[in-house]
Amino acid sequence: MVSANREMAVYCFDTLVSHYNKEQPPPPAFDEGEHPLFVTWKKVVNGGEPRLRGCIGTLEARCIVNGFKDYALTSALRDRRFPPIQAKELPTLQCTVSILTHYETAANYLDWEVGKHGIIIEFTDPNYNTRRNATYLPEVAAHEGWTVIEAIDSLIRKAGYNGPITESLRKQIHLTRYQSTLFTMQYSEYVDHVKETRGLDPTINGVKP
Repeated sequence: MVSANREMAVYCFDTLVSHYNKEQPPPPAFDEGEHPLFVTWKKVVNGGEPRLRGCIGTLEARCIVNGFKDYALTSALRDRRFPPIQAKELPTLQCTVSILTHYETAANYLDWEVGKHGIIIEFTDPNYNTRRNATYLPEVAAHEGWTVIEAIDSLIRKAGYNGPITESLRKQIHLTRYQSTLFTMQYSEYVDHVKETRGLDPTINGVKP
């Protein structure tokens, strides 16, 4: 099984830096494979708690080289919850790459563990008779300090449902649980890695070193 690793995070940083420099990123230093994956960017300011700046990925398996290349940019520049990340923010960024594994259909909406499982919920919006779905990665509920039910209710809202959350609504949820491996890298660690392996500092057009 492929696990998320340093080289995947380096490739995401390479991809974003190369985007700002209008050039192609260096080839990745990890092997090709097919897996569901996510890229998460957070911003750390003055040593504070990292704040989300973008998180997008795919729940379907796809080639991980192109997958990380695509989602490194999509999550940084086209997450509709946030303005696009600017080049000047790079020194404050941390990147987390996730490879998703062990998909299982849960018995019900309570059949998962905070801190162990990511969850995908699917349900019918009773107000509009439309299907809604959303996911949280395994680390989200634990980071927020949520119980199982608090996470479910938050995810129902994330899916776009604005009506009352009732027990009958929760019981009609189809829940898929999954696990993941992840690797987190700070921009400063990326710079050190590039210096050590390539003998040069990353440079970004229009940004002072």
